[in-house]
Amino acid sequence: MSTELIQPDYLKAGDTVAIVAPSGILNDKEAEIERAKALLEGWGLKVKIGNNIFNKAGHFAGSDSERKSDLQQAINDPNISAVWSARGGYGTVRVIDQIDYSALKTNPKWIIGYSDITALHNDLNNQGIESIHAMMCSSLPEDLTEIDSTIHSFKKAIFGEPLSYVIPGSEYNRSGDATGALVGGNLTLLHTMLGSRSTINTNGKIVFFEEIGEYAYHIDRMLMSLKRAGFFNGCKGVIVGDISKVRENTTPWGKPIEQLVLDALVDYDFPIAFGFPAGHEKDNRALILGRRISLKVDTLKTKVVFSE
Repeated sequence: MSTELIQPDYLKAGDTVAIVAPSGILNDKEAEIERAKALLEGWGLKVKIGNNIFNKAGHFAGSDSERKSDLQQAINDPNISAVWSARGGYGTVRVIDQIDYSALKTNPKWIIGYSDITALHNDLNNQGIESIHAMMCSSLPEDLTEIDSTIHSFKKAIFGEPLSYVIPGSEYNRSGDATGALVGGNLTLLHTMLGSRSTINTNGKIVFFEEIGEYAYHIDRMLMSLKRAGFFNGCKGVIVGDISKVRENTTPWGKPIEQLVLDALVDYDFPIAFGFPAGHEKDNRALILGRRISLKVDTLKTKVVFSE
């Protein structure tokens, strides 16, 4: 039986992108949403803004039912070709069990975002549908030239241009070659999904993860939990993205984060690539989750090539 996932049609001029906010509140983000709308329209696309996107309910961009409603409407609307998340934060896990993905089976469309949107990426992978780990509307600064590489990769991913990356290596890289479908996202969310229907099967696949704002020992604890749950059993490789803003503890961890990861994954022999530019930094390259990639890792460089 084929393990290939459903690939939504790439976008073309005239297609419509829905912008929704399934997670955190959009405080003072009107300018970023307008920049996102202008960016898409500059590429010949149409934009539909979710009805509840600027609603406020404590931490969240509206109530659970409001956020779920916007996301479900965008999924169900046959005139929408892609659904772009306005921002992450926290909140998607509160609504994913209420989402009906059946419309995506008959009318596949790209779901785009990162961070908290990992919850959706996991669900979509289990539903057999590819998705795009990429920048969100809140990522757009006033001067878009600050994130040229991010925007360029985003555009290539949604319009179906060949996607590949060669990035500088790391002395911590564990060399090797691997092929397999790419899965993953934010480490906290991958950890949060354990034991639920949104846990992803990583057997034969290459795992990507990134993180922000955690203590080193929290990162170690999450990796150990994943490891004990068998998450890395059968993996073909690991790509480590940005591990940003690691919090300082009163007791120092004593080792670089790269060594922390190597120590946690010492029992496996798959290649491990560090420093991939994806996560909570300005340089946040697009990744097609569920797509087969080839991975070549050594200390000089890492090469990632997505199949077409």
